[in-house]
Amino acid sequence: MPRKAHLLLVDDDPNTLASLSRAFRLAGHEATVCDSAARAVELLRRESFDVILSDVVMPGRSGLELLEDLKKAGVKTPIVLISGQANIEMAVKATKLGALDFLEKPLSTEKLLVTVENALRLSRLEDENRELRHRLGKHELVGSGPAMKKLMAQIDRVAASETRVCILGATGTGKELVARAIHEKSPRQEHPFITLNCAAVPAELIESELFGHEKGAFTGAAVKHLGKFEQADGGTLFLDEIGDMPVGMQAKLLRVLEEGEVERVGGDKPIKVNVRVVVATHRNLEDLVKQNAFRRDLFHRIYVFPLTLPPLGERLEDFPELVSHFTRQVAAQNGWKEKIFTEEAIGELRKYGWPGNVRELRNVVERLSLLALGENVAAADVRLVLPPADAPPGGPSAFSAGSSGATLAERAEAFEREVMLAELRRCNFHMTNVARALGLERSHLYKKCQQLGIDLQSLRKPE
Repeated sequence: MPRKAHLLLVDDDPNTLASLSRAFRLAGHEATVCDSAARAVELLRRESFDVILSDVVMPGRSGLELLEDLKKAGVKTPIVLISGQANIEMAVKATKLGALDFLEKPLSTEKLLVTVENALRLSRLEDENRELRHRLGKHELVGSGPAMKKLMAQIDRVAASETRVCILGATGTGKELVARAIHEKSPRQEHPFITLNCAAVPAELIESELFGHEKGAFTGAAVKHLGKFEQADGGTLFLDEIGDMPVGMQAKLLRVLEEGEVERVGGDKPIKVNVRVVVATHRNLEDLVKQNAFRRDLFHRIYVFPLTLPPLGERLEDFPELVSHFTRQVAAQNGWKEKIFTEEAIGELRKYGWPGNVRELRNVVERLSLLALGENVAAADVRLVLPPADAPPGGPSAFSAGSSGATLAERAEAFEREVMLAELRRCNFHMTNVARALGLERSHLYKKCQQLGIDLQSLRKPE
């Protein structure tokens, strides 16, 4: 299932450009052509490409000079150089400058297509590595209780198929994590996973986001834009909060699901796409259908295999694993020493209702990792951060609520301690900068730390 790519071809010979662009289009790729290095730089300022193929010998700046300019400018796009006057010295120089490959003319179409496929594969691996380093396990499903075992079994069952999945669950239960797990366990795992939150895009822009637009299609459309469907070609498109998609847009989405082709805004021809669509919502789609707020025909297209995610309150047995996972994640992201949550602290966490589900738990774990003064997070720390178990939804915030037995002074002190610790870590314990940030005299800052029980010496110890 080859991925469709957008290529930039640079050559001063119009015949070469015509034959190359024809070969790539027949292979399912899209090619933009230009006849000079200067024109290529101009195009790259306005548009992004998956691979650049450039001739070496051209009037004006050569392909080697173009390569050097692009690398100095920080362009990450794979660049392949082509020459009819190739020699070892030229190939070595191209490699040193950062060319992915160096090909000799006359070109073999088969070799050229393999080179492009290798460039796409390398680019995808680099993107995945960057994402993995950035996210540090953010997209890992955690839990081994009965509810999660059932969910994982359903994911394994449906991932290998092309069946359309509708993920249901409250906000913060991990719907995108489940969609990613389906993609990563599917035959499409080597291809893109693209997401779009339908509730976050203005109604007038969602068509362009999904299907793309041509240059000049509307005011502000200065360059051509590939929509989410084209970006996800060969892979998976995750449409979050599908219940919030405007009804008019639902009809256009239905057509794409039926026909397997999109048309860019301002375009005049359909473009074939091969995409698995996975959707999610926290709303009751059947109720929306009855209210004429969601198309019945689209509902039947997407509601083939519903997956319902349990709220965190029904996953009490998963708390130790979740807390441990988030503690490691938070410590790695912030360069902190990893805290240990006592059994009593986890017991306190279980008592809370968790209206924000797993997402809220992750935020609380980060707050507690910052607030707790020792190596362990104790039950008392949890009580200071969370509202009491019987607090009504939407009641006092975690900062103001404290525990049912904490006085106003105790809660204010806990908040002061949290702010102080955050600023100390942010300024890397540079006390002058901390004092300036908090509007305190340096001498008063030391006294304040002592009053709040902050042991600067232990906190500064190498971890």
